[in-house]
Amino acid sequence: MARATITSAAIMQHVLILQDEHPPIRLDSVDRTILEPVVVRERLAPVIDYLARVELEVDRNVLELLTLLPGVSELDRYFYQDVWQPQEIAHGLILDRLQVDLGLPPAEVFLGIPMRMKLLGALAHLPAVQEISRFLYYLTGAATEKQAVVAYSRLTTQLDRLGETAISRTVIGQIKRQEPGHYAFYQMSATQMVQDEVLAPWQMFLARVLREKGFALVGTNYVPEYQAQLGAVLVGLELDLELERYAKDMGRLEARLLWANRNGMAFPPYFLEALRQSVDMYREKGFSRQAV
Repeated sequence: MARATITSAAIMQHVLILQDEHPPIRLDSVDRTILEPVVVRERLAPVIDYLARVELEVDRNVLELLTLLPGVSELDRYFYQDVWQPQEIAHGLILDRLQVDLGLPPAEVFLGIPMRMKLLGALAHLPAVQEISRFLYYLTGAATEKQAVVAYSRLTTQLDRLGETAISRTVIGQIKRQEPGHYAFYQMSATQMVQDEVLAPWQMFLARVLREKGFALVGTNYVPEYQAQLGAVLVGLELDLELERYAKDMGRLEARLLWANRNGMAFPPYFLEALRQSVDMYREKGFSRQAV
C-alpha cells in the first residue's frame, strides 16, 4: 500500500496539536515522593543524571541547529523554539530536581559545539549543503526521540519494580507521553524530503558518508566520559541484554530513508557499534557521580 503524501501543512498541524495538547510540564504537577532514595540512587543514578543532562542540553542543541541551518525554515523554527525547547527544558528541570532529591549533584550540562559541526556549518550558506544538513538534523532527531521513548519506558519499569510509583507515574510518565510527538515531527519531516526528492543522488551519497563517519548517540557528544555514562544507562535499564533490538528500534527509519534498506538492512550498523562501544567503555572504566 502506498504511503500517504506528507505536506508541510500536515506537519504544521501536527506541531500545533502537539503544542496545544502537551504544554510544558509544571513542577507543581509532579509528585517527587521517593520511598527509598538510597536504593533508587544506587540503582538508577547514572540513568537519571544522563536523562536530566540530555534534556537540559536543548539550548546547545538549538545553537547547533542554527550553526548547521542558518536559513532555517519557519516551520522548523516554530517547532524547536515554541514547542520542543520549552517542553524539553521542563523535562530537564524536573529530572534535575529529582536527582538533587536523591542526594546527587545537579547535572553538568555540556555546552560545546563539536568541531565537525562547526566545519559543516561553515559551508551551510550553500543551499545544497544546507539541505543535507537539514535531512541529517531530522534523522538525528528521530533517532534521539526513539532512544528517549525506549529509555523512559524502561525507567518506568525499573521504578515500578522498586515500588516508586509516584515518580514513575507523575514524573517519568508525563515526560514519556510527550516524546512520541517529537519523534513524529522528525519522521514526517525526513520522509517528506525523500518523498519530494529534495536531495539529488550525490547529496544522498554525501549524507550517508557524513552520517556513517560522524555518528554519535545522543548525550555522548564525542566525549569518552559521556560515552561510558551511556553504557551505564544501558546496563542500568537492562538494554545491554538486547542491544541489537534497541539499535533496530532507533535505526529503522534511517535504514529506510537514508539507505533504502540496502541489502535488506534492518538498521545501519553504526547504531549497534556505538551502543556496544558505550557498554564496553562502561565495563572497562565504570562511571559514577558522587552523592552530596
